[in-house]
Amino acid sequence: MKNPFFYVLLFVLVVLDGWLMSHPNLIGRAGVFFYEYNYLKTFPRALGTVAAVVGLAVVLAWAGSRAGRTVGTLLLTILLLLAGYWLVSSVLQFNSGIYKLTGAGFRAGAILLPGLATLVFGKGLFEAFNQRK
Repeated sequence: MKNPFFYVLLFVLVVLDGWLMSHPNLIGRAGVFFYEYNYLKTFPRALGTVAAVVGLAVVLAWAGSRAGRTVGTLLLTILLLLAGYWLVSSVLQFNSGIYKLTGAGFRAGAILLPGLATLVFGKGLFEAFNQRK
């Protein structure tokens, strides 16, 4: 951790995402109530959910960087591809159907979460490529 700017930015984005996910509009609140998304009802719960997902991504990226150059690069590439797929499917899902009525903030938060995971795995892969033997 030579430069902590990435982690400070990640922390700010996690707090922002938690706030966005906990503030849907009226239709989004009805969906959260109907589908019993208890982990998104309040700001602390949404922040905990987002922090847990991003924290797990950071731990997996760290483990991938410690696994050795070949195995770590392969693992981080697979994780980056999965996170990229999650990001694309979230963008498509939250911009169509009933989800597009949940409010712009909630949709942005729902799209930002896989974006953060993609960012973390991308940084891990970048560091794995730049790692000295």
